[in-house]
Amino acid sequence: MTEQIPVEGRNGVVIRQQRSGTGEGYRTYEVHQRERVGQSTEKIKPIQLLSDDYLHNPYPLLEILRENYPCYRDWLGNCYWMSRYNDVTSVFTDDANFETRPKLWFYGMETFGRDLGAYPEVVTAFAQGMDNHVEEVATRLSRAMLAAGNADLARDFAARLPLEILAGTLGISNADREHFFSRYWQAQRGTGWRPDLQVKGRVALTELADYFTGLLAQRKKTDDANLLSVLAGLDVEGGPVTGADVAVTLLERDHETVHGATANLWYLLLTHEAEYAKARSAPRMMKLAYLEALRYCPPVLGAPRFTRHEVERFGRLLPQGALVVCSAAAANRDPRVFTNPNSFVVDRPDLCQREPRGQYRADGLASGIALGLGKPSIHPAVPEDRPRSLYALTRDTVVTASMVLVENIPDLELREGATPGLRALTIGEMHTCWQLPVRVG
Repeated sequence: MTEQIPVEGRNGVVIRQQRSGTGEGYRTYEVHQRERVGQSTEKIKPIQLLSDDYLHNPYPLLEILRENYPCYRDWLGNCYWMSRYNDVTSVFTDDANFETRPKLWFYGMETFGRDLGAYPEVVTAFAQGMDNHVEEVATRLSRAMLAAGNADLARDFAARLPLEILAGTLGISNADREHFFSRYWQAQRGTGWRPDLQVKGRVALTELADYFTGLLAQRKKTDDANLLSVLAGLDVEGGPVTGADVAVTLLERDHETVHGATANLWYLLLTHEAEYAKARSAPRMMKLAYLEALRYCPPVLGAPRFTRHEVERFGRLLPQGALVVCSAAAANRDPRVFTNPNSFVVDRPDLCQREPRGQYRADGLASGIALGLGKPSIHPAVPEDRPRSLYALTRDTVVTASMVLVENIPDLELREGATPGLRALTIGEMHTCWQLPVRVG
């Protein structure tokens, strides 16, 4: 007679261990933990993926993974790394075998609130808000930089841009913006692995919920055409919209791509004079520069996926609940897909609109992987009544803001002696340019 013994694994999945009266039983996960002959990885050690060198420049290590260990068993991080383009796209689009867990899951607060971001009214309000505010915000920020004479483009423009647009989209007053910005940013940072940031993030999320609870009561009495008023009047199953619902909906939105891609794009343009000349010549060229920047140095380096059940793939048997890190940074420089992948080329000829998985990027996004924006469109054409995808909306926002910056500060250049670079603040956070000192006059 076989007895089923439930064991909760580290990833939150209950694994049932079979024990028989006739012999010793094993959990499948225990079998996978054994390293066999031929599986040693002498070219790289797991500790290197947590090092300061990786935070600054992950690409040398990711190249070693991609060319030598395409499905790398990270014993220290208790996960598997996927690094080749076709492998990453196959895992990221395979919802039958893999799942993406919401940010709220990493907080352990699954019942805190509801993510209402998929409702058509909310999608439309987000898109309209970004379209309506991007030019005004970009103009205001660029003119403030011009008045200052010397400014930091990463701090004063790229970091402020998505926050100011979001505040305008929600209809948050100027007096409340700094309070909102600090808590929103802290809530976004807390979804990583650091316990101290997670604690601060939980507090910030709770404070955001309390703040929006008061605002929702006011917005229900008005006809303002902003996102918060749309949420306040939303008719959803499970009861009226709460402040926690608003906080969770904002938490689950992509924030890193507008911030990180804007900073990375301008870091690349200001350090590649010939490519900068191409990009600022026309909005179409700036769009190509944005797409190439997402390929060359994506702000979201990778995305976590979890196996729904045992999956046999890539020469391994992945256990149920296994964490699989899909590395966009490694895949986007895969020489099997891109020619001369370690070069930043604005009008790169090998960017395409069709994904290897048979999915179309109807909005024209290049074939570089941008995991922060979710999956590409599956539609060969976008009907007029269909809202733009998050890919297209984010692209248009960054391109519009960048062209406004060019128009307001045509002679923008790096400050003399500046040596900017890219880095992540901690493991798992966006990899971007945090300091980009520029001379604007």
